[in-house]
Amino acid sequence: MTTEPTSPPAIGIIGGTGLYDLPGFGDAQWVTIESAFGEPSDQLLIGDFKGHRLVFLPRHGRGHRIPPGEINYRANIEAMKRAGVTRIISFSAVGSLREDLAPGTFVLVDQYIDRTFARDNSFFGTGFVAHVSMADPVCAATAECLASAAHSFGIEAARGGTYVVMEGPQFSSRAESELHRSWGADLIGMTNMPEAKLAREAEICYSTVAMVTDYDCWHDEHAAVSTASVLEVLRKNAGHARDLVSAAVPLIAGLPAPCSSGCHRSLEHAVATEPQQRSPEMARRLSVIAGRISGSGGW
Repeated sequence: MTTEPTSPPAIGIIGGTGLYDLPGFGDAQWVTIESAFGEPSDQLLIGDFKGHRLVFLPRHGRGHRIPPGEINYRANIEAMKRAGVTRIISFSAVGSLREDLAPGTFVLVDQYIDRTFARDNSFFGTGFVAHVSMADPVCAATAECLASAAHSFGIEAARGGTYVVMEGPQFSSRAESELHRSWGADLIGMTNMPEAKLAREAEICYSTVAMVTDYDCWHDEHAAVSTASVLEVLRKNAGHARDLVSAAVPLIAGLPAPCSSGCHRSLEHAVATEPQQRSPEMARRLSVIAGRISGSGGW
């Protein structure tokens, strides 16, 4: 089954296994959505939650089959757009670079430092050039709903934080960890770039819930991060993550459109290539992402 970009508006969730076991997620079906940018990580789980359309995508595929550097982020975001998603909640496991952000803490990220280097980080390219602003990379309206939802369940969720996105798949060296701390960064992980950039290009609101699982390797009193320790903390946090989604979805669904933060119009003044010079092939490939402004003079 393939859905089209005309699907009703939906809230998207990108994350791990525990999230698609959401109580009350009714009539949910795994749906195959084709993308102009290759295969997404998995089928999308689409259903109804409290009267709202919800779309879930396991970022690494069911069973965690795909490493961070091999995820097809472009296909994932475009598939979300095709499914009618207008706002994305991204759940991400991260290491803490600060003493006060202990394992188990949730952080509502507001900035990123992108240190990835081997990933396709834009839908645009030669023949159709665009430069979106990433000055404020997170949708403030969506993040505010997540903060309110966390408060309603008594979930400890720090407001704001800078997330360093490393290439991986290896964890940091001690020297790298100390370097990132010297920059004033708060968190480190492997998955939110280019995901956040692509969501902005797709004019989808994007907000991250970073789930702290460890202290990376800088902390003398804690063992260096390991895959086993990360997965153990994630298992413990799964219930809080589900509670957060449960409370946040109705709040996010009630937000007005277009987005007050401007996310839904991020391409308005971003396209540099003049209409008569745009590659027809690129325009066709970008029809879902940039169809709203393609050929309309919105550059």
